Amino acid sequence: MTKPLTYAEAGVNVKKVRAAQAKIRRIAEATFKLRQGKFGEVIGRFGHYASLIDIGGGRAVALHADGVGTKVLIAQLMNKYDTVGIDCVAMCVNDLICIGAEPLALIDYLAVQRADNTLISEIMKGLARGAELADVAIVGGETAVMPDVIQGAVKGKGFDLAALSVGIVQLKRIITGEAMKPGDVVIGLKSSGIHSNGLTLARKVLFEHKKLNVRSKLPGLRTTVGEELLTPTQIYVKPVLEILKKVEVHALAHITGGAFSKLSRFEEYAKVGFELDKMPQHHPIFCYIKKFGTITDVEMYRTFNMGVGLCVITPKRQGDKVIRICTKRKVPATIIGKVSRQTGVKIKTPKGKSIAL
Repeated sequence: MTKPLTYAEAGVNVKKVRAAQAKIRRIAEATFKLRQGKFGEVIGRFGHYASLIDIGGGRAVALHADGVGTKVLIAQLMNKYDTVGIDCVAMCVNDLICIGAEPLALIDYLAVQRADNTLISEIMKGLARGAELADVAIVGGETAVMPDVIQGAVKGKGFDLAALSVGIVQLKRIITGEAMKPGDVVIGLKSSGIHSNGLTLARKVLFEHKKLNVRSKLPGLRTTVGEELLTPTQIYVKPVLEILKKVEVHALAHITGGAFSKLSRFEEYAKVGFELDKMPQHHPIFCYIKKFGTITDVEMYRTFNMGVGLCVITPKRQGDKVIRICTKRKVPATIIGKVSRQTGVKIKTPKGKSIAL
């Protein structure tokens, strides 16, 4: 391959997705008025990491729904289903904590191609393990058998997994990012790998273009390609909740869809930008995806987490305290940059190349 591969060519056009999201936002926000002046009035704007409704007593309920994406296809190819539930929980609770909420409960939705008791049981084991890591209860769920809709990568093993999560936060402790100031430090919490984003592009590069399979091995990887891609998303609930109790936090960002370009969403709340000039060395899986797909640095940093799963933005004097808490909780963390006066997201790669997202 000589032409750089993009996420859009792999089937996910981020520009079109954002255009669709803008329409969704306009339609959804029009419903906010239905609760105005009533119990459950909507707080804030549509489209942050989680949505908030006022329940009185100076508190709000936080809500977020998310899924596992095409990582379910890797699980099917590996015939291993006991970890994607962890990803599902992670994708929900990691977003809840980004607005300062404590996750409380989760309801899952599992759609399957056929009623395979073993597959369903293994998926539930992962959900239960994720719930344990996040200290949340799975209080209900729905299982739908839809052979005409759910196909998948392996006949009879197709499924999709998503969940709705609920959290609680005091109104005075809601974090939107509006408190950010130039000079604040950005602390990156290490990811466990590719997490649950960019798998469509990763699969196209590794399996279609490079002709690898889930059992292929590559130098520097701890496991097979399939096992590496299936590594569960890191759950950051426990270190972040401790940080929120002990540190002045100005913003939190879960690095998921859109990766680091997602930081620009904070421009709605604070007219600041980001200079990420101390990014960590890339995990080998990202190096291979970039190399095999001849993917540009810009495309990599707006598609993948590149080793940073969550960002904590705090005053400079508080940075070391955040890192100590993360270290105690066995989540490596380092300062990866700072908040700047100029809007936009600027990144210096580990090789010293400067890019703008």
